[in-house]
Amino acid sequence: MTSMDGEAPTALLADDEPHLARALGETLQTLWPELRIVHVATNGVEAARRIAELQPDIAFLDIRMPGLDGLEVARGIEGATQVVFVTAYDRYAVEAFDHEALDYVVKPVTAERLTRCIDRLRRALGQPASEDARLLTALDRLQPGAGAVREPIRWVRASSGELTHQIAVEEVLYFHADEKYTCVRTQQAEHVIRTSIQELAQQLDPRQFVQVHRATIVNLAHLAGTRRDASSRLFVRFKGLPRELPVSRAYVHRFKAM
Repeated sequence: MTSMDGEAPTALLADDEPHLARALGETLQTLWPELRIVHVATNGVEAARRIAELQPDIAFLDIRMPGLDGLEVARGIEGATQVVFVTAYDRYAVEAFDHEALDYVVKPVTAERLTRCIDRLRRALGQPASEDARLLTALDRLQPGAGAVREPIRWVRASSGELTHQIAVEEVLYFHADEKYTCVRTQQAEHVIRTSIQELAQQLDPRQFVQVHRATIVNLAHLAGTRRDASSRLFVRFKGLPRELPVSRAYVHRFKAM
């Protein structure tokens, strides 16, 4: 029974650490009061059995659990249950999305990150998005004074024909805007996403990613250094990549120490 039939949405939680499952459940109930948690499983076998019996709208699955891991549980789901992985290990994200997971939340789970996850779930279940005042008020109550703090994104998704690529942002050398699209450059390939440079600047970790041009954001971890040409124009150089990118005057001050 799903929320699209007018019923309250249902969820199953699975985590072999009871205190983490309890904390997740309490935060979910605060942020999404109408959500009904129908079961909390402590291992993968129990989670798989109860999902088959209860057919919840959503399963929040830890990945590393005894019996069956979360990926194996997700693989065995035959109904319409939406899967969200909640785990301390971000290295499983690509495989998780191969299992058509709706979201992948890395522990420790913040209320703001969970809010974005709830937004996705509500849309998937045909419910109004959570911009309503009640949800925002609940978020403020859980994180007083932290409304402007965002958890940096860890992955971007790029589509190419029938394929979707899950790209870890730590592997990205730079993002460069090109008309309607943004180029995502890694050591191995170039991908294209629709997210604008302005949006990315708000979502990326500012300690690792800096804007060097109105159309370009670079990953400091992959910089080999800078170069000035005969006209004193500054360029950034990348490790293992022959291409250089110009730094506009507005951002030159960021590289005085290089």
